Amino acid sequence: MTTQKSTSTHSSWALGLFAVGVFMAALDNGIISAALTTINDSFNVDANWGAWGVTLYTLGLAISVPIVGKLSDRFGRKKLFVIEIALFGLGSLLVALSPNFAFYLIARFIQAMGGGGIFIIGSSHVLSTLPREKQGKALGLLGAMNGIAAVIGPNLGSVILDLTGNWHWLFLINVPIAIVLMIFGWMKLEETKDPESGQLDFFGTVMLSLAILGIMYGLTNVEGTNFFRGLLATDVFAYVAAGIIILIALYFYETRLQRKGGDPILPVSLMRDPTYLITLIVGALSGMLLSAMIFIPSFAEQVLGIPSENAGYWMTPLALAAGVGASIGGLLVDKRGPVLAVALSGIIAAIGFVLFPTWIDLKWQFVIGSVIGGAGMGILLGAPLNILATERLENNKGTALASLSLIRTVGMTIAPTIYAGFIARGYSELPNLFKSDFGTQLQDNLKGVDLSAAGEKEMQQLGSQFAGADDLSTDQMQQLVASIQDPTLKEVITNTVSSITQTAAHQGYDGLFITATCISVVILILSFILKPIRKKSIV
Repeated sequence: MTTQKSTSTHSSWALGLFAVGVFMAALDNGIISAALTTINDSFNVDANWGAWGVTLYTLGLAISVPIVGKLSDRFGRKKLFVIEIALFGLGSLLVALSPNFAFYLIARFIQAMGGGGIFIIGSSHVLSTLPREKQGKALGLLGAMNGIAAVIGPNLGSVILDLTGNWHWLFLINVPIAIVLMIFGWMKLEETKDPESGQLDFFGTVMLSLAILGIMYGLTNVEGTNFFRGLLATDVFAYVAAGIIILIALYFYETRLQRKGGDPILPVSLMRDPTYLITLIVGALSGMLLSAMIFIPSFAEQVLGIPSENAGYWMTPLALAAGVGASIGGLLVDKRGPVLAVALSGIIAAIGFVLFPTWIDLKWQFVIGSVIGGAGMGILLGAPLNILATERLENNKGTALASLSLIRTVGMTIAPTIYAGFIARGYSELPNLFKSDFGTQLQDNLKGVDLSAAGEKEMQQLGSQFAGADDLSTDQMQQLVASIQDPTLKEVITNTVSSITQTAAHQGYDGLFITATCISVVILILSFILKPIRKKSIV
């Protein structure tokens, strides 16, 4: 009885420490978005250079995840957790104390190398220590922390910035939390690791890092309204192609190393498992769905007309729903298995996303759609894919989870450019919408409005300019509206222009959310394919 109580206490401590660590690391890339302009101004750099603070963090996460996954399997999850937290805390302190922009970028990379592996270490520790019937619930909690942090990060960043007036506090608050996690992690966590099977694959680690660096850096350079055309740009294609070539060479090297009894950094044996391959595909698609969530605040602002300073707060229902969904997903995995959870996620997420282009025009409808979509996405965040990736493994759980996390990151990197292309194409229809709708909508909006004599006269003077509204750029239209003197006339015309602009935005976001709906349906289809394959492989 005492032993069971002690084990339960250790498990509770471990889960609590990992949950806080995961939340802290996942929060950081969202929290910085609220202060990017302030940070750029403080270092006197433009927005393009400033974006490197996010890009380098993403690259650092992508590189660190597979390496930390392997090292945690080999040297112990307790040690690696403490090291990762220490690196993250050190990186956070260095970011806050950065004397110049170059130092700031290096510090962000150090921070990412520490934050990248915390979720992987926590998940593999859960899978190695908890009985199967409790793993889903624990992984669901970690997934909930991961999802909620990513969603509420921008809001929390805005709050801290408003309270302190100083962007440095966004990073300084990580330092005491990291110190507490290090102390209690060392005292309370029990060590778990896999049996060593050979020398550490240093050459494979370097090759994998270079391959990830090339692919991820190339993908972050994709620009324009057409993703596939953007891939052909020199600063995209060259890096992506080089990364893929290195990855192919690495696969053959790792296969040969495994035949010789070595310990490859890349899970080549898993790559031949159909269940694992389908899980990786679903993982990439889940990353693309997560990226769709990032665009929801801008949808609230540009389509529903919610002020930009409040748009982020409208993510709160989605964040809460994602957390609840992750918990439900974990419980469902424990009771009914991971495949059913994946299928349910695909169904609910598809319903949530399809509501945006087909139904949502009002704020209360937006809340309902966000909650449904967030719950569907949340189910997929923690337990189901992690269980599928590791359920038949005795060793290399961290490596398997790291590859899954990496492919999800790739999906999250690819998707925003595709989605942004839909939005840009929607706005490109503005001239046509002004040509077809502006005159009619303006006349309708003027009905019943009692204009003053001065307003009537001004309307007549502006008539010819508004008649050619389809030839005006957005900036020219805004300047024309700003020049109107009569307040009643100005309000009517402003509302007309805003309505047409929102229509164009809605068309762009329709493409985004229809794509997300299709991705959700593909996840559902893959769950049906996965069920017999998994059943056969287990038997």
